[in-house]
Amino acid sequence: MPTPEHASKRATSVACAVVTVSDTRTKETDASGKVIIERLEGAGHRIVRYEILPDDPARIHAHVESLCGSACQVVLITGGTGLAPRDTTYEAIASLLEKRLDGFGELFRMLSFEEIGAAAMLSRAVAGVRGQTAIFSMPGSTGAVRLAMDRLILPVLGHIVSLLTS
Repeated sequence: MPTPEHASKRATSVACAVVTVSDTRTKETDASGKVIIERLEGAGHRIVRYEILPDDPARIHAHVESLCGSACQVVLITGGTGLAPRDTTYEAIASLLEKRLDGFGELFRMLSFEEIGAAAMLSRAVAGVRGQTAIFSMPGSTGAVRLAMDRLILPVLGHIVSLLTS
């Protein structure tokens, strides 16, 4: 949680884009994307875009880049952060970041380790900033999304946006 001083300066309603990276999911079957949307809306934030993209690094890169500097203050991505050959989200996103939030990935893996053990090291969750847009890239499992949203992203989302727009 932000300190009381920072809490008073945080944005209360943030414009968010949700991007699911998957070759198989549809809007009907995208449980992780739905979790992100439910958590954001439950916290009073707005969903301005929701897309499902295939595991294609050039397409992911171009789409997220187009969201930065648009009506989106935050882009939340789920999927494609593992080690399988088709998992290319990390490569597509890392090159966009002007400032990395290394603590996000570090804390995500630490908290994941408490839940799933050594397999947590296989996650390439990453976050950072491009211009005035925050970007968070999470694994595709609903458990991972719940953990990232509830423990890491939502408690500081408004504060991050306030810092980027001040």
